[in-house]
Amino acid sequence: MMENSHKIKKRSYDFKKLFAIREMSIVLIIFILAILMSIFIPDFMTASNISTTLVGLSMDGIIAVGMTMVLVLGGIDLSVGSVMALANVVAGMLISAGFNVWLSILIAIFVSLLAGGIVGIFITKIKLNPFITTLSMMSIARGVAYVLTKGSPVSLGSISKSFDAFGQGQIFGIPNPVIILFVLVIVFDYLMRNSATFRQIYYVGSNEKAAYLSGINVNKVKLLVYILSALLSGIAGIITLSRFGVATPTVGTGAELRAIAGAVIGGASLSGGVGTIWGALLGILLVGLVNNALILLNVSVYWQSLVTGIVLLSAVVIDVYAHAKKQ
Repeated sequence: MMENSHKIKKRSYDFKKLFAIREMSIVLIIFILAILMSIFIPDFMTASNISTTLVGLSMDGIIAVGMTMVLVLGGIDLSVGSVMALANVVAGMLISAGFNVWLSILIAIFVSLLAGGIVGIFITKIKLNPFITTLSMMSIARGVAYVLTKGSPVSLGSISKSFDAFGQGQIFGIPNPVIILFVLVIVFDYLMRNSATFRQIYYVGSNEKAAYLSGINVNKVKLLVYILSALLSGIAGIITLSRFGVATPTVGTGAELRAIAGAVIGGASLSGGVGTIWGALLGILLVGLVNNALILLNVSVYWQSLVTGIVLLSAVVIDVYAHAKKQ
């Protein structure tokens, strides 16, 4: 058992160099892309466009933090966008009904945690497939959001300035959603690299059976990851509510695909055991830059989904090819 544990640990730490190479490659691509965009699209380098782009991808970035942990675990979470919408709607409905703003937020976060906990329990205790389980939760959470709002946006009206600051405020000229994103990235990246509990995510994703034999509580790790994924989705929903002042059941549509694309582009493997939070952030930034270029070039919004799909497919092909070479 100790030998199995050692093998898992060795495999996880061997990927440090791979992470660095993958992340630096993405940084180089982003740098080249930014230069080309600044040359051919004059509006790209404006402070307004940069700020808007970063704020726009912050929600996807927050969700990608959770998605990265899920992928490293060897799972998948298709419910993140719907849980984001559910938290957005629950908080918005309570606030519009006159409830205390902060109590409403806490209730919405609790609902997010509950959704993640249910998913985790079905996967760990009932042994359902993560794809089917999270696909079901995607429909359930989105359905509840539609039922609560009857399909119509709910305006919050005038609420506390402190809540508005989450999505609309700035610190030293940096939008608060961007600051929140980087804080979460730094915190979870540190935990994934240094915390014994979070390192177990890599061990389980690398070889679940060996992790179990080495004494790791595999079910506990899985439950923790799916709860954290839902929590981060809920936070994204709350920030979006603060940013726009409107609760809508369509929030987060397609967020799961963008998060998976960002994480895989950033080096996370669909086979589990590999991935970093910073890599996912860089992946999200790359996808965001491409979409921003399409917008500035007045390309139809429908092409954005097409491009995201192509980028995701390319990243998956690269991941499969790289994984096959390691066998």
